[in-house]
Amino acid sequence: MGYTYSAALRVAALLGVADHLADGPKTVEELARATDTNALKLYRVLRLLATRGVFQENEDGRIALTTAAEHLRSDAPLSLRRAVMMLTHETLWRPAGSIVESLRGNPPFKHIFGMPFFDYWAQDDAPAEDFHVGMSSMSEAENLFLARSYDFPDGATVVDIAGGFGGLLLRVLRQNPTLHGILFDQEHVLAANRLGELGADDRWELASGDFFSACPTADIYMLKYIVHDWPDEKAVQILRNCRNAMAPGGRVLVMDAVMPTGNEPHGGKLMDIVVMSAYEGGRERTEKEFRQLLNEAGLKLNRIIDTGCYVSIVEAVAAD
Repeated sequence: MGYTYSAALRVAALLGVADHLADGPKTVEELARATDTNALKLYRVLRLLATRGVFQENEDGRIALTTAAEHLRSDAPLSLRRAVMMLTHETLWRPAGSIVESLRGNPPFKHIFGMPFFDYWAQDDAPAEDFHVGMSSMSEAENLFLARSYDFPDGATVVDIAGGFGGLLLRVLRQNPTLHGILFDQEHVLAANRLGELGADDRWELASGDFFSACPTADIYMLKYIVHDWPDEKAVQILRNCRNAMAPGGRVLVMDAVMPTGNEPHGGKLMDIVVMSAYEGGRERTEKEFRQLLNEAGLKLNRIIDTGCYVSIVEAVAAD
């Protein structure tokens, strides 16, 4: 019944419960009035969330924020509210419930929605809980770990492949003042980029295009949550385009989970089920599988960097 927690978490995010508690604990009745909901039913939802440390019921019966619940606030520095709304949206929820279709060779997302995942989100009438907004929210905390875990060479040009709104590139440029950045994505995504927040417009540029066709020339290529979206043959095509475009001595940084052997829990094992159900052929990979994938693209695995979160940095260089 673990899905009941996700359902309750979605309720709290949609209603903005954490925002209503920003100025202190409140009774359930006060929260119900603020969110225009039934007090008893709202209490039952919050009661479940409190068992996981998301909200807390005080001895006087009032509901209070916890450290975890703080991240559901819209104005939190590392707000995960939009990430929760994305991860519990029907476009991920429903395919996960039909994941057996994937095992039978029938992509669950296409089976339900009639088109591939990225085609769905590229529509003009895509839902308000935009995929890219949710990904940006989820990535903010991860980007802290990734940006500080890699020693970028001075003066290098770094391109963020399919970098969305540019949150990762923004973090990297802030921490490395000699770098020049290129945000590479589709035009409609680039229109909402955040790089202006850097306050140094001469240090970055936008480039639109299709990574299956070609990638910009650069010294460092960052591919976060890109390779895991695709089956091997398409992932190789993306990586080969990076290899063909990169400057001498360049590096490709694949930022995905590296699946461990054995039975221990790992965030990548959860993400693997998400990509299996949502994307056609998407998967998380082991070190051995990364080596093979990179070799086919004319690259070789140089090292794997543990970033302190479940997303690792797989550094690749040109094969001899």
